[in-house]
Amino acid sequence: MTQVSLIPILLWVAALACAGVAVWREPRPIMGNFVVDRLLRYLFFFPLGLQGLWAFIGHVFFAEQAAASIGWANTPFQYEVGVANLGLGLASIYAAFRGFEARLAVAIVAACFLIGAGIIHIVDIAGQGNLAPGNAGPILFTDFLTPIAILALLFFASDRWKPKSAATLALEAELEVARKAMREYRDALSELGKH
Repeated sequence: MTQVSLIPILLWVAALACAGVAVWREPRPIMGNFVVDRLLRYLFFFPLGLQGLWAFIGHVFFAEQAAASIGWANTPFQYEVGVANLGLGLASIYAAFRGFEARLAVAIVAACFLIGAGIIHIVDIAGQGNLAPGNAGPILFTDFLTPIAILALLFFASDRWKPKSAATLALEAELEVARKAMREYRDALSELGKH
């Protein structure tokens, strides 16, 4: 295994370490949504953002070496993959410091791109026996792990799982009382119109 093939694992370690430091420095008690947010922030920044920029540089400026590490011939498609990685990397760094919607949009793109790449690596392993480090090494694992982990964390980060505040519950109760009064008023008017 080459040092370059370890980059995806090192970026995951960096993401987990930064998230751990952020959580450790947070005042107690630590809220679960803070932990999820910091995991997402650093997963977007390191394994998606910096890795996307790293892949851009590799596929565009070191195309021969990148192709050789994957066990493929160098083709013009390397440039396309590199530029796609540039877009994914920049969007991921942006999303790392933004809200749920930006993160979800980038996560969908990342899932399509990375899981698709992972499937191609598996097909190449099964069909050609290509066990090159850039095809069957850590990148294969992280092509699936990164988008799945991010989508799972986003699922828990959505508003669906956040408890409602007492003020929100009180407002919802008042709205329900108002809806009931409106229905009764409408029914009374309807009855009045029949007579």
